[in-house]
This record gives sequence, structure tokens and C-alpha cells, in this order.
Amino acid sequence: MREKPLPLPEGTLVPNHIAFIPDGNRRWARARGLPAFEGHRRGFDLTPALAKACRSFGVHTVTVWAFSTENWDRSKEEIAFLMKKYGDFLDQHLKEAKKDKVRIFHLGRKDRIPPSLAKKLIQAEEETKSNSKYVLNVALDYGGRDDILRAIRKISEKGNMPQGLDEETFPLYLDTSAQPYPYPDLLIRTSAEQRFSGLLAWQMAYTELYWLPDHFPEITAEKIREAIIDFSRRRRRFGGNDLVPRVRFDPGKVAALEIGCLKAHNENDHKKLLDYLTGWLRELYDLKPEDALKIAKIMVAAAEYHNKRDWEKVAKTLGDAYKLLKEETGYVFTPEVAAELETNWWRIHDELENSLDKERLEKALRDFYGEIYRQSELQCRRLAHFKAIATFEHDLAEKDGKKEEQNRHWKNAEEYLVKCYQALREIAS
Repeated sequence: MREKPLPLPEGTLVPNHIAFIPDGNRRWARARGLPAFEGHRRGFDLTPALAKACRSFGVHTVTVWAFSTENWDRSKEEIAFLMKKYGDFLDQHLKEAKKDKVRIFHLGRKDRIPPSLAKKLIQAEEETKSNSKYVLNVALDYGGRDDILRAIRKISEKGNMPQGLDEETFPLYLDTSAQPYPYPDLLIRTSAEQRFSGLLAWQMAYTELYWLPDHFPEITAEKIREAIIDFSRRRRRFGGNDLVPRVRFDPGKVAALEIGCLKAHNENDHKKLLDYLTGWLRELYDLKPEDALKIAKIMVAAAEYHNKRDWEKVAKTLGDAYKLLKEETGYVFTPEVAAELETNWWRIHDELENSLDKERLEKALRDFYGEIYRQSELQCRRLAHFKAIATFEHDLAEKDGKKEEQNRHWKNAEEYLVKCYQALREIAS
């Protein structure tokens, strides 16, 4: 993880605590014909940079699950190798932790690991206990159930169950009790595994989950950045009400109006484009006629810059439109970011117009809709897929010279747009 990551977009909500389950070291190595130990070595080598990248994004607490209570079932040779590498990791990271004001905590048991490693963990905790800028949790011989059982034993050792033991006082007996952010906001698990396996079982009741298909040795600062942006778009209700405005549009009506916009743009009919775009904005965002017209005029200007491939002016003009849109709707997106994302998907569309490969286009659309409606990439997958197919049909309608075929492609495009907006209603209503 050597590259310097791009800064986060303005307005990004950064999680206070990110937890990592670093899966796939052995699979990464085997896929490359390397010994399994080489995958572990690679994982250890990048972990300090991973923690540093998180700190650069403003994340206060990072938890890395190094070794679970179940990992003792592995071979003696692998366990011995891992225990030595954990010691090396502490030696390497302690100096940097002191420099960056990072407090190191060990989560888990110390009675089963090698005494020399336990001693290094105690030393790291002791030498960084006055640091408060960041926290690094090393979960080693850790299990969430074991954490809870050990907490209960601590309570029972007092002789009597404390009066008033509740959800506020019980966490005081867990391994994270002395931390300012004991509850992870975001869990990132690599290697396409989709479970949290009991990591911080009590603390993760409302943690947002993010699954990476990449094996842990392939993780980069840019992928962490994408996970943080995805987290920022999620609407965390904690069992309560959602304060984000709800959509009320008719999917069929919005789709028909968008087809009208596309046809008018192809015909270079400025007045018709403005009329359809105004109607589209009114229906999609529930705007007053005068506000929809004002925003539509700005978006028509952006379309003109698009025709000239003046991407800088496209982004700036769309930014002005989205500032007005945010004021009138109360949506919580960042106008400049939304403008950049829409400009990006326009540019990618132009690059891929003659290609069947729509993967990049779908990713760009997921990012755009995720920003506007504060939805995760996973939630936006279906609507972005239908939008990409509709775009493909629209492109075919423009190219085909036969009227009958053009009409067929326009009809297909509208049907897929209806599906797109139905999917949008389902996730944003």
C-alpha cells in the first residue's frame, strides 16, 4: 500500500472506528503459486500502512483482527510463524505509534499466547497509554463470545451481580471499556467473506458492513477510501426514523419525461429539451414549477458544454444546478461531489459508447445515485444496472437509421428506465 490516497470529498462523514477482518492471505498466495506463509508475510507488511491510511482519512480507532480464538486449530508451524510475525509487527509499529500519538490496545487473552509475545503486548500498551490522538486495537486470541464470557466472569468475581447492570454498565467489563469509540462504525472484511464471525460481538450491533472481493494482500488506501465514502452515504437510523426526504415520483412518468429529454437533445431542439427537463425535475424531485425551470436552464447549459466536451465547465455548471436543487429539496448530498460524479459518468459513457463493456459505467452510476440519495453501492446496483442498459438502448436508437428499429430501441430504453426508477423508489422511499 504505497500510493498516497486522494483526499475524501468535502462533506464526507468519516467513521470514528473501522474494524478489519483481514481474510485471504493464504488464498492470495496459493492463487499465485506461493507458499501460504508468503501471503501472511504480505499481509503483515501492509498492515501498518493500512492503519496509517485510516489515520490520514481522519479515522480515530482502527481494529485489526489478527488471530481468533478459533485459529488455534491451524497447524503448529503456521501458528508459530504467526506468533513470531505478531511480535515483529509490534516491534515495528510501536515506534510509529509513539510518533503519531497512537494508543495500542490488545483485545483478547494473554494466557495462551507465547509469554514473549504477551510481554510485548503489555509493553506496547504501557508505553502508549498516555497517547490519545488515535487508537489501534490488536485483536489477538480474540473472540466476541469469549470477550462477553470474560466480562461476566469479571462481574461474578465481585461476588454479587452489580445493582442496575444494564446496556450502559455491562460494556465497562469488555476489552474495549477504556476507549472513546468502542463501537465500530464500519467493518471491512476482505476476500468476499460475508459474515462478522463474532468480532466485537457486543459492540457491533449497529456496525455498517462492507465486503471487499479482494484478498487482504490486495487492499489499498484507495479501496479504504471507497469504503469510507460508501459508509458516508448510508442512512443510519439506529431503529428510529429516517430524516432524509422521501421520494414520491411516478416511475413511468419520470421515465417518459427522460426519454423526451433524450430525444429533444438528439434533435437539438432547445425549447423542447427545456420543457421536458423542467417536467422531469418537477416529477422526480417534487419541485415547484419556477424552481424546476430555473434548475433546468442551468442543466441545459451543462448539456451544451457536454456537446463540446468541455468537462471542466460541465462540472462547474452542474455544481450550480445541484446547489439550487439541494436548497429546494433538503437532500443531504454535496453539490460539488454530485456534479463531479455526474460529469464522470457522462465522460465514461462517451468513452464506452461503442462498447458492450458497461462495468465502468455502472460503477459511475452507482456512485452518482449513492451520493444524491445517500444509499450504499450495494443498494444502488440494481437501478444503476437498468440505467446502463437503458443508456445502451438509447445509443442504439441514435445510431440505427431505420425508423422501425429506432422506435424499438426507444421503447426498450423507456422500459428499462421504468425499472431503474422503480428500483430507486424502493430504496429511497
